[in-house]
Amino acid sequence: MIRRNFAWRGVAVLGAACLALGACSNDGDKPETGSSSAPAATGGDGVFKVGTLLPQTGSLAFLGPPEFAGVDLAAKEINAAGGVLGKDIVVTDTDSGDTTTDIASQSVNKLLAEKVDVIIGAASSSVSLSVIDKITGAGVVQISPANTSDKFTTYNDKGLYYRTAPPDTLQGRVLGDLVVADGNATVGLLVLQDAYGTGLAKSVRSAVESGGGQVVAEEIYDPKAADFSAEIGKIKQANPQAIVLIGFDETKKIVPKLVEVGLTAKTKKWYLVDGNLSNYGKEFPNGTFEGAKGTTPGAKASDEFQKKLLEVDPALKDFTYSAESYDAVVLAALAAEAAKSDAPGDYNKQLAAVSKGGEKCTSFQACKDALAAGKDIDYDGMSGPIEWNEAGDPAEATIGIYQYGPDNTYKNVSYQTGKI
Repeated sequence: MIRRNFAWRGVAVLGAACLALGACSNDGDKPETGSSSAPAATGGDGVFKVGTLLPQTGSLAFLGPPEFAGVDLAAKEINAAGGVLGKDIVVTDTDSGDTTTDIASQSVNKLLAEKVDVIIGAASSSVSLSVIDKITGAGVVQISPANTSDKFTTYNDKGLYYRTAPPDTLQGRVLGDLVVADGNATVGLLVLQDAYGTGLAKSVRSAVESGGGQVVAEEIYDPKAADFSAEIGKIKQANPQAIVLIGFDETKKIVPKLVEVGLTAKTKKWYLVDGNLSNYGKEFPNGTFEGAKGTTPGAKASDEFQKKLLEVDPALKDFTYSAESYDAVVLAALAAEAAKSDAPGDYNKQLAAVSKGGEKCTSFQACKDALAAGKDIDYDGMSGPIEWNEAGDPAEATIGIYQYGPDNTYKNVSYQTGKI
């Protein structure tokens, strides 16, 4: 049985202003990773406590259900296997919101007060950038299942930040290559103004230009803007063959404007990314997205894994980042088993080790048994091999390529695996 604390699920919005530490921007100099050592460990009470910082509200709320389901399934299986250090793990869920509020900061305060040993989240790179100093400064491990900004690779995280999703250097390369391979010589970029948006756009541009294509327009927009007509007008004037939409939920406001000025998915080729690749269904007239393509990090979720997720959440309609969330919890739990301690300062030393270099194992139970037998383990998870490098990034990852049908829902076309 999962010991769970639901009390913080209904966290209130106490402010509409962005937290004053760059959450609304991709600017700001950051010190290099490893420039300071980790603070004193917290926890170590024998009970492994997991806190989630995942979107229940805000521009990435559609990613919340599969991420929560991945955490819940991992906790269920870990506890069925005897838990961590002989005790059931405890899960406390909180809302990450987005960068228009300070919900994430409130949630982190709550989780730290409860002395959690690991925080799973946030989904948004900008949200994580707004709270990472608070989390790692408290000596707590943070593992994001969905952060893709390349800023985290060199961030001064005191060696306590990891992610199971790859940095956007890989997704950008796959997406840019796809755009060119589809025969598009000219490309327009509509880009969300934040660390995720501008970082991914940079990688896409590089891949397009390396492939012989030309970016004829790159418009960076404020996601809080009431209207996007000016940016869309400049894209229309540049007349690209393809339009890459890099954004979040505001894509629902941008798409009608594109259609209004004749930049439809039929007249131009649309490409989306993990931040807005969603099954829009009846939210738009049939055919609005037909033919559009998109990319999102993550290997194919097996039928068996999807079935287990649906047992946890029968209402689940999307599985994006569910595997990454699942693996984040399993890896943290295995590291605690390997360290024989739930204190972050202790088990953090084992996190990279349990992800690579030892005997292959693919479940918490199998890996736990191997550890008990004195073996070095290499956990290969639902999201792939993972194998964390010194920066806490997966050294290898898979990007899925998807295409929309006439019902405005997407299906997988292929997967591309590559080194980061």
